[in-house]
Amino acid sequence: MAQADRTESVEGQGTEATASLDAPYSTLESRWHQMFPTLTGDEVERMRHFGTPQRWQAGEQLFSVGQVGRGMCVVVSGCIQIIRRDGLGHEHRITDLGPGMFSAEVGTLTGRPSLVDGRAVTDSEGFAIPPDRLRALLVAEADLGERIMRALILRRVGLIESGSGPVLVGHGAEPLLLALQAFLRRNGHPYTVIDMDVERDCSCLSEFANAPASDFPLVICPDGRVLRAPDEGQLASCLGLLPEFDPAHVYDVVVVGAGPAGLATAVYAASEGLSVAVIDCRSPGGQAGASARIENYLGFPTGISGQALAGRAFVQALKFGAHIAIPLEVKALHCGSDPIRLELADGRMISTHTVVIATGAQYRRPAIDALERFEGRGVYYWASPVEAKLCKNEPVMLVGGGNSAGQAAVFLATHAAHVHMLVRGQGLAATMSRYLVDRIGGLPNVQLHTRAEIHALEGDGWLSDVRYQAPTESDGLVSLPVRHLFLFIGADPNASWLRTCNVETDDKGFVRTGGGTLGCASAVPYPLQTSVPGVFAIGDVRSGSTKRVAAAVGEGASVVAQIHNYLAGLTTAAQAA
Repeated sequence: MAQADRTESVEGQGTEATASLDAPYSTLESRWHQMFPTLTGDEVERMRHFGTPQRWQAGEQLFSVGQVGRGMCVVVSGCIQIIRRDGLGHEHRITDLGPGMFSAEVGTLTGRPSLVDGRAVTDSEGFAIPPDRLRALLVAEADLGERIMRALILRRVGLIESGSGPVLVGHGAEPLLLALQAFLRRNGHPYTVIDMDVERDCSCLSEFANAPASDFPLVICPDGRVLRAPDEGQLASCLGLLPEFDPAHVYDVVVVGAGPAGLATAVYAASEGLSVAVIDCRSPGGQAGASARIENYLGFPTGISGQALAGRAFVQALKFGAHIAIPLEVKALHCGSDPIRLELADGRMISTHTVVIATGAQYRRPAIDALERFEGRGVYYWASPVEAKLCKNEPVMLVGGGNSAGQAAVFLATHAAHVHMLVRGQGLAATMSRYLVDRIGGLPNVQLHTRAEIHALEGDGWLSDVRYQAPTESDGLVSLPVRHLFLFIGADPNASWLRTCNVETDDKGFVRTGGGTLGCASAVPYPLQTSVPGVFAIGDVRSGSTKRVAAAVGEGASVVAQIHNYLAGLTTAAQAA
């Protein structure tokens, strides 16, 4: 694709963004024929009954950046030009679509705002396929649907690599700028970064030259609006990512959490015809998304990143019609009657017959003085290409002995000068997969510190030193000059929002399951149901669960069968009444 004036400034962003939606290809040039295929006349005819006829005059705008829900345009005659435009107004021609070619990318499946402009070069004819009919086409026409889906994915990847979309302007290492980059990257949304410390003479920044420091980072949205130091919700609103809900609609199932367990539930439930919504406050992938490379997941002998796995599942759920709402936060669960209601943080209510709790767990914040002061300023709970760029050729410290910590250590070792890995135990064998233990042992720039515990963090604004105690190394405290500390310590369940529903938890806060039936004589027990009828729990948030991605995906599949049975029982009970 044509290169922007300023492509993504974070090293590795293109590769990781590609991996988040598709297999990790180093370039898209050799796959242009897959990105913009020309369909045969027979294939076009097979698509025609999914759309409505259209005529476009030369110069007519078919769709524009930020415009919502126009769907796919299929060209039968004439020529349509596709143009990429960023928040600064820079335009770059991507390609011309002739007869047998079509517009659209992944966001089109759900009517998300367009990321490109489409303009008729000549008088043209074709037909338009709205998002719901496009999803029906992908399911009904399997072989053709595969070619179309591949093109939609590759087009999004191309937009990410070329740095289109919103422009983030700020100083390279400021915490909010890093957080906004991470949010967009995890959600597979294209963006561009202008680092004011590097591009001081950029003429497009002249109007912001005298802006106060509190305004940064600035976000220039595709429609030209400027956000000053926005949070993730404000950025999502600017990009049209926040979904709408029909207050009168009652879902069959609402899944809270878009990690591997939640996305698996969405794929299986939606593909079987259930009405499904998925809500997550951050991004697809959950804690598994922090895994730089998972090498023991069935079917991926060369490994796959957690974000790549989540990206594929996310697109798969969209294909089957799941309504995925990110970023939205669930504030409370109101149960005790049918339908169950979920209260969102913005005050909206969503009604559903069943709820699947798939909120997973989050890494603990250890009791270290000044920890909060350094979060985003040298302390991280995620090891992505954004952080890897910051610590390139510098020493880093990583705390944790689980698989996610091991995967992060291997990833960081390819960027950092030295990785100091701290664990409280005698070693890694008891808590980490053997292949990771062996790999870490073979890395010359990774040093394992056993029976170690951090006591203090020091620095003026940014982390500069970590003081820790390791009896095997010293009787006192050891101080290491490191500016980057990665914490992968244990996990606490994300279950506080369940208190309004009195869902039973164990002494550590994880949700208990296996508690009850529908309440009639013919009902069967539901192993993944909580103490509240119609409320199920799967994945890492569930008490006694196996903390592995494969186990979470398996529970996502299993819970759908139980939901089917539960819904059938509700219907029987309603008919009997």
